[in-house]
Amino acid sequence: MHEMALSRELAALIEAEAAKHRAARVTRVVLEIGVLSHVDGGAMAFCFDACTRDTVAEGAALTIEQPPGQAWCLDCGDTVAIGKRGDSCPCCHGHRLMVTGGEDLRLKEMELV
Repeated sequence: MHEMALSRELAALIEAEAAKHRAARVTRVVLEIGVLSHVDGGAMAFCFDACTRDTVAEGAALTIEQPPGQAWCLDCGDTVAIGKRGDSCPCCHGHRLMVTGGEDLRLKEMELV
């Protein structure tokens, strides 16, 4: 489960940012997990709780946003939304798509006190 390793790194990043801003506590975290990122949001939430125990982020509310996948179609030249890799272009039904979004895992926001 790579979500545990990702959550450990996320907890370390949160700790470092909180220390940089001299925050005593982190009350809310917004995480962006693209639908094409191969990261399971439920597993990430479970691991986040475990990895933030005994840190400034213990008990922080976690919000996970899932931006859609996005690709550029080499056949029709449109930028289109896709739900998963291997989807065809919804406009021309071609399969020559270059992924341009929805792969990221990003710490979007933190609320510090």
